[in-house]
Amino acid sequence: MNKEEKKFLMEMADKIRIDIIEMLCESGSGHSGGSLSMADVFAYLYFSGTLKLDPKNPSMKDRDRIVLSKGHACPVLYASLAEKGYFDKAHLRTLRKFGSILQGHPDMKKTPGIDMTTGSLGQGLSCAVGMALGSRLDKLGCNVFAIVGDGECDEGQIWEAAMAAAHYKLDNLIVVLDRNGLQIDGYTRDIMNTEPMIDKWKSFGWKVIEINGHDLDEIDRAITKAIDFKTKPVCIVANTIKGKGVSFMEDRCEWHGKTPSPEEKEKAIVEICGSNS
Repeated sequence: MNKEEKKFLMEMADKIRIDIIEMLCESGSGHSGGSLSMADVFAYLYFSGTLKLDPKNPSMKDRDRIVLSKGHACPVLYASLAEKGYFDKAHLRTLRKFGSILQGHPDMKKTPGIDMTTGSLGQGLSCAVGMALGSRLDKLGCNVFAIVGDGECDEGQIWEAAMAAAHYKLDNLIVVLDRNGLQIDGYTRDIMNTEPMIDKWKSFGWKVIEINGHDLDEIDRAITKAIDFKTKPVCIVANTIKGKGVSFMEDRCEWHGKTPSPEEKEKAIVEICGSNS
């Protein structure tokens, strides 16, 4: 990745964060912290050109798939899709409103660009396993990316899916684990300690790559390596900060499912705009 490409992706991550803040303020409900923590990863997935995606043909058969298993963080997905051109950005102002194409969890029947309806934690990874297996059987040549939360790893279904993926040697399946250390009730280590996380994924038969989930160079190297890696699925453990980019939201449990007031929205946008200046 050259300097110009990195600068562009940093700007896209900022745009995504601003979209998240604005739509959540307008909605008055939704999830701030875990959406902001994934903005850098989503900027890379949708705008680096690494993945095979086409907003003009969202149902393209051989497209790469992105499954947001932690579906409550859909603002980051909606912002990315809107910025990419899957639908008009005006829809972002309708988040969670009656009749909107953007509901509180992703709905593949309502929203262009959504590859799987998610929301019940743990199920998204199982769906991604099925997609990866189906892609291999149909010889589509596509990769499936599943975005999983660290709190979501409390769910037994995550580990059933992880075991199945390794059993079938799904080397076209890549998990990006948002390891921000917080879930709705507090620190993950206190609610249900899933550490050592890296050793767990390895013991389930996965290749594991640990990165700083806000460093675009590390994201680039990890995803490139994961795509090229063969014989087993890959889990990228992305160490992140919940609420990243907004100082009063960072590493604060209460911002898991809290939205900014109009005053907090303005303060947040100023911080985000000034972060890379």
